[in-house]
Amino acid sequence: MDRRTHPGARETASPQAEQTRAALIRAALNLFGQKGFEGTSTRDIAAAANANIGSIAYHFGGKEGLRLACAGFIVETIQRVAGPAIAAAAMPGDAREGEAAATAQIDAIVQRMVGFIVAQPEAGEIVQFVIRELSHPTAALDAIYAGVFEPVHRRLCAIWAAATGEEAEAELTRLRVFAIIGQVIYFRIGREAVLRRMGWSAIGPREASGIASVITENVHAIRTAIKGKSS
Repeated sequence: MDRRTHPGARETASPQAEQTRAALIRAALNLFGQKGFEGTSTRDIAAAANANIGSIAYHFGGKEGLRLACAGFIVETIQRVAGPAIAAAAMPGDAREGEAAATAQIDAIVQRMVGFIVAQPEAGEIVQFVIRELSHPTAALDAIYAGVFEPVHRRLCAIWAAATGEEAEAELTRLRVFAIIGQVIYFRIGREAVLRRMGWSAIGPREASGIASVITENVHAIRTAIKGKSS
């Protein structure tokens, strides 16, 4: 089978072909997020990518294959951004040192998440696409869940368990991790409201640092409350 039957497969291609492929993915990611899959035509995508409309069929087999390629792009991007922060850390043998190391790792993860999801323009396209998929799930959401949501959430639960002493897969642990992630996501989806209320013209490094600090304070307060109950 050729690349048209496996839209996500990579073969040796010329730099120009790879450039066209990447441009189509970025254009589709943006348009699918803004207008929805059904509301976006292949002609719209080709025009936005400054590409021939036939290149969509050549590279992806059609619009559905392009949607799956967008999901693959999201998985690759998030893995690249989040990977260093959520990679397994060698925890010291002492329990207190292990808790401190895990807490510091959570702080670093929050900062990295805010720095990308809230501050980087390309994250807006990703979040819009994912929100569309969450509202109307397709095979693209299955790919994103398997490649990003489930493994990242599971790893964050393990780190949270090391920081608090809670069970990694306990229901409350999983909910708390979702709540932490949700705080970060709000500042992206509620970006315009935040900018207006804060009187900011943009969210740059200074603003992102302030957001990360507030979320980190919330995370520490939750951890302190948990530790207080167990003591």
